[in-house]
Amino acid sequence: MNAQEILSKVDHTLLKQTATWEDIKGICEEAVKYHTATVMIPSCFITKIRENYGGKLKIATVVGFPNGNCNTAAKIAETAQALADGAEEIDMVINIGMLKAGETEYVTEEIRALKRLCGERVLKVIVETCFLTEEEKIAACKCVTEAGADFIKTSTGFGSKGATLEDIKLFKEHIGEGVQMKAAGGIHTREEMVGFIEAGCTRLGASAAVKVLKDEVDK
Repeated sequence: MNAQEILSKVDHTLLKQTATWEDIKGICEEAVKYHTATVMIPSCFITKIRENYGGKLKIATVVGFPNGNCNTAAKIAETAQALADGAEEIDMVINIGMLKAGETEYVTEEIRALKRLCGERVLKVIVETCFLTEEEKIAACKCVTEAGADFIKTSTGFGSKGATLEDIKLFKEHIGEGVQMKAAGGIHTREEMVGFIEAGCTRLGASAAVKVLKDEVDK
């Protein structure tokens, strides 16, 4: 698997609280140059990216991030604004406490509401596996599948642990047909990226990907 094949599956990400427009411009330039799947950025930058980069890259953003426990109306409003500004992909965080309390219908309906807004645009659902038991991870797979989301995603990168191959294998066993997988958080090496892709992930959240792979592409 060559470096460009890997990068084509990467959401080139910068979600740090301290990110400035200059920082965001830098990852946009890299996303354009190295043909990453998207640039994943805070929603306040969507309009400016669209104005400066037009159709050169695909814009993705996060909703209910990173904790997931705001109310559904807030997530709906955040999603609607992001889509209106020009986001093409939304990565939402589920209400983790609701899932842990067994309120799976609440979780499913919230995902469904955001997918209804997204329509043909991509909705990825972050379940933050580091906080879940195996039983809860399986329940999350069912919620994501029943709600019609496009992806299940392991982590925000802001939790206590990121993606693991064990979680991806578990997802693969329990997600429905048509649900894709995104591994995110703690992915730092080429070998890890390849491992997650070979395990079935069609998207990676790996902020280090361009730094790790650019020399191979530039040869």
